[in-house]
Amino acid sequence: MAAIAKFSKSFETCDSLLAEKRIHTRNENIFLLTSNYLKGWKLGFRFSCLYLYFQNKFRIVLTNQSARSMELEYSVQDIYIYPIKSLGGIRLEAAEVEEKGFKYDRRWMLVDESGLFLSQRTIFKLAQLHVKLINDIITVFKQDQQEERIVIPVAQETEQSIKVTVWDDEMDAKLVGTIYDDWFSRILSMKVRLVKMPDSTQRKVNSKYAINDESVSFADGMPYLLIGQSSLDDINGRIEIPVPMNRFRPNIVFSGGQAFSEDAWKRIVIGEITFQVVKPCPRCVMPTIDQNSGVKSKEPMKTLATYRSVGSKVLFGQNMIAINFGIFRVGDSIKLL
Repeated sequence: MAAIAKFSKSFETCDSLLAEKRIHTRNENIFLLTSNYLKGWKLGFRFSCLYLYFQNKFRIVLTNQSARSMELEYSVQDIYIYPIKSLGGIRLEAAEVEEKGFKYDRRWMLVDESGLFLSQRTIFKLAQLHVKLINDIITVFKQDQQEERIVIPVAQETEQSIKVTVWDDEMDAKLVGTIYDDWFSRILSMKVRLVKMPDSTQRKVNSKYAINDESVSFADGMPYLLIGQSSLDDINGRIEIPVPMNRFRPNIVFSGGQAFSEDAWKRIVIGEITFQVVKPCPRCVMPTIDQNSGVKSKEPMKTLATYRSVGSKVLFGQNMIAINFGIFRVGDSIKLL
């Protein structure tokens, strides 16, 4: 009888959480779901979930039957790399998956005279520096003055190494060359240096999220970022002026499914590559910066904060680690494990 009473109480809690549009999932993160996401399967959900009381928090565990009934088709819509940290991204039709991230993704970075990384968070004009990569040649140019450009062979580096810092991580990096330092310094009106991460540099992923002691590039902390197109569509339906996906700087954009369906994913396969979804991505001010003009505004973060906040963090997208390596392409299907 006690077990029946406890199970009945779980249903009452389920209804309460659904009314508030809240669920608890892995890592005790709270995701605020839209009414559209809940509407279609509320009744079935209520009778196919089991609440486990763990560390004073409820989690929802879907049965295999309900999970199968909710299966949808997902596929890769876009692939992006950002060769130089905080500069423009490049859309690819196919990409090579490596431990640190896609090949060439964030393997270069601008630093100040102390070796500290530079980003759009404080230097908005970095958004105006766009990047092309053709035949192992990186071309950087100003969006509004395309005659202002510099060409950087991917193999270019000097023998000189310096210590650089990305957040709490300090690591070795190679100076690329004074000609590149001078060009970026002139464009940005401040003294900067261009550095490259050599293969020998092993910047470790936070042990809390690492699967096999992985290393990461100059990215903020994780090798891969995944976002669903439906999730962007959801936020754009709530703000006056829609924003493009480049505000969020994903590596992989997928089509299919409901808004924020990626919140519940744990492990996926794209082509023949397996990824572990390890945590939601907390967002900074960068989504508020127009990636063409470099102008900062309040949206979309102002609106996202009203329904995607967990404590002081606003979550959008999921960080991932690659379990194995290889190549996949736009159009490849995504299988949930």
